[in-house]
Amino acid sequence: MRSAPTILHLDMDAFYASVEQASKPSLRGKAVVVGGLGPRGVVATASYEARVFGVRSAMPMAQARRLAPHAAYLVPRFGLYRSISEQVMGLLRTLSPLVEPLSLDEAFVDLEAGGTAWDAESARRVGAGLRAEIRAVTGLTGSVGLAASKMLAKIASEQAKPDGLVLIEPGTERALLGPLSVRTLPGVGPATGDHLRRAGITTVEELAEAGEDELVRLLGKAHGQALYAMALARDDRPVVAEREAKSVSVEDTYDVDIHDRVRVGLEVQRLADRCVRRLRAAGLSGRTIVLKVRRYDFSTLTRSETLRGPTDDPAVVREAAARLLDSVDTTGGVRLLGVGVSGLADYTQEDLFAQAAGERVELPDEEPEREEPAEERQGPAAERRWPAGHDVRHAVHGHGWVQGSGLGRVTVRFETPGSAPGRVRTFRVDDPDLEPVDPLPLVPSGPRRPEAADRGAAG
Repeated sequence: MRSAPTILHLDMDAFYASVEQASKPSLRGKAVVVGGLGPRGVVATASYEARVFGVRSAMPMAQARRLAPHAAYLVPRFGLYRSISEQVMGLLRTLSPLVEPLSLDEAFVDLEAGGTAWDAESARRVGAGLRAEIRAVTGLTGSVGLAASKMLAKIASEQAKPDGLVLIEPGTERALLGPLSVRTLPGVGPATGDHLRRAGITTVEELAEAGEDELVRLLGKAHGQALYAMALARDDRPVVAEREAKSVSVEDTYDVDIHDRVRVGLEVQRLADRCVRRLRAAGLSGRTIVLKVRRYDFSTLTRSETLRGPTDDPAVVREAAARLLDSVDTTGGVRLLGVGVSGLADYTQEDLFAQAAGERVELPDEEPEREEPAEERQGPAAERRWPAGHDVRHAVHGHGWVQGSGLGRVTVRFETPGSAPGRVRTFRVDDPDLEPVDPLPLVPSGPRRPEAADRGAAG
């Protein structure tokens, strides 16, 4: 671990929901939930106003609606989120050649490698300048953590949320970490956390006091040694510059082994859908479907199938995963299941816009909020879908966004990122004057910010 707090961790605040609030004046300061609106939908992101009611990421959408019935519920616009993410990552690359994106809204930066920071004062100045630039370029806020290691920088950014900056001074790390939950440390998920809790270890300080030998006994050599080092604030992991992803995968470990073959099949289908959602969020598709099964005796089996071309079709991935499962004996029980996709390829821009317009095959939790009755789905109108939150233009009323649709009607609020909250009107779903369009920029183009060199040049 270095001696100066020159590792920066950026985490955009409630990213998807914040993008929607920035683009829709009527939703600013209000509860917004982004995710799948179908019966099996889950929350992708909730605004801070929605979190007050207990709504959180990965929560079933039905539960979110019970907690916050008056929130705005919107379908994700991944094409827009990705374009804004590219703007933010571009700003980070002006700081250093070593930028490690973790997702669309999160990244590490090695400021020392870029020569933009070398001590606490210069690092704080760069962090403050970055936050100002992100706001100027995107209209959004991001929280910044600065520390001498990746682990500590991420913890600092969590403490900075929302819209803040926290710098951890070298020498204060142990005191900061001590009272925190063991779940704060990388690699401590629900299962490991419960295992440690049963051993009487709930805080990082108790983790350090347990000693390396005890943690190795509890968790195994690699995991035990790594957690003990992190409990002592030791983290030498470097910031690794962005590299092409080789695969996208998801997996779940079950507290109780699954013996029911039908349930195993349903879990594989659910994991396949999650994997495809992650593919789409990253703007990728893939050719090789991989199934991972860890059985009751801890033996792990991996099966794969390569398709003729790359796909992000959930039905295709589900069917391939089901075929792979047919070749695996799960009679004794299953403790872990995973589905992955490799052989990755980028979407074309047209693919992204098609997804935003709802023209591609949708996942179960990306369906419209209300399905139109059979008589309304006949004829040309059946081909026009109006996902909640997506952009439209009316020949008379101009640019707006879909508040909801169903029963042959679509309700639109007419406003733009730079306007006042707009009026609401309802149309037939087949109104020839209404059409889906691309999102407008959140911030008008033109002179907007100081030069990047002003952030770190003074020292």
